[in-house]
Amino acid sequence: MSASTTPYSTLSFFSSSVFLSSSSSSHQNHRQPPPSKLFLKTHKPQFSLTTTTTKAGIRSELAATLPIFSFEGTQVGSTTLNLKSAPLDTARSVVHRGLTTDLRNRRRGTASTLTRSEVRGGGIKPYPQKKTGRARRGSQRTPLRPGGGVVFGPKPKDWSVKINKKEKRLAISTAISSALENTIVVEDFEEKFEKPKTKEFIALLRRWGLDPKEKSLFLMTEVSDNVILSSRNIGTLKMLTPRTLNLFDILDSEKLVFTKTAVEFLNERYGFDSIEEEDGDEAEEEGEEELEGEEKADD
Repeated sequence: MSASTTPYSTLSFFSSSVFLSSSSSSHQNHRQPPPSKLFLKTHKPQFSLTTTTTKAGIRSELAATLPIFSFEGTQVGSTTLNLKSAPLDTARSVVHRGLTTDLRNRRRGTASTLTRSEVRGGGIKPYPQKKTGRARRGSQRTPLRPGGGVVFGPKPKDWSVKINKKEKRLAISTAISSALENTIVVEDFEEKFEKPKTKEFIALLRRWGLDPKEKSLFLMTEVSDNVILSSRNIGTLKMLTPRTLNLFDILDSEKLVFTKTAVEFLNERYGFDSIEEEDGDEAEEEGEEELEGEEKADD
């Protein structure tokens, strides 16, 4: 068994070598806009990528030391986020499979049309077969007429596909690992909001060096009602819990914000030495079903 450690200075959604091969490195500057200056001044994480070769295969581990910010916006310490990551040559395919699987499983598959035999009416022949000089026609519900049936139209279909739990977790941890440069850790602030106030939440984002106009994802183990009401009018913000954490929102966000308890959850669930727990799997599946149900209801 051999292991190698490589320091990483820049990791992000688009410029990370986890997702881009060396042949596409020339296009990195065109894929990601420069981050805000304020965010860079207050946020300088340190990365370490370890690749271990065993008889079972190649295992990659990405450890990052992230600063912890208080509610007032000052740095009060640091924490380590230690996640499993897919090897460089398979990272893109793992994340792509996880994303396409999520998107397919969100489809309701309820689109339905009526064939000419299912459309109401059209039982009587509209006019005689001969001696009219017109084309012969046996029903008014032919697909050639308005109001007729549909040829080869959609019918209810199950679009869901299966993905292994370990593969899906690896896709999520790889996506988070690629965005650690744009990630900060904050102290739990659920009880800081005594009443709902969007203006105070926007001021909080600015104290942490976040732009309210940029897409941000908050991962919190518990979200109070006042926090939900204070942040729901911010269209660029996603407030997630471990039950609703999904790959699409991670990749769709420009900044990630984790609480201290959320970091502990990530290290336990997606860490290098994570333990597979049946209760955790059931909770994760229930969260995915809940998220899919909410999205289908919105449609």
